[in-house]
Amino acid sequence: MKIKLEKEILDRMSKDPGNWVGPFYHNRRDPRLVVPKYNPNMGLTLNFASPYAWLTLAGIIAASIAYGFL
Repeated sequence: MKIKLEKEILDRMSKDPGNWVGPFYHNRRDPRLVVPKYNPNMGLTLNFASPYAWLTLAGIIAASIAYGFL
């Protein structure tokens, strides 16, 4: 029961327009790193309020640059 309630709360957070800055999701209270986009049919995005999102993005960029030098 608790898991279902938590999922509903998290789903409401990701649907709140106040947590979106343009195409970017930004909510410090949301513990998820990857969240569904405002329109869930469009896929997933990162929670840019999480420092792990920035580390993930930096890792992807670093890997892309390193692969470009090979």
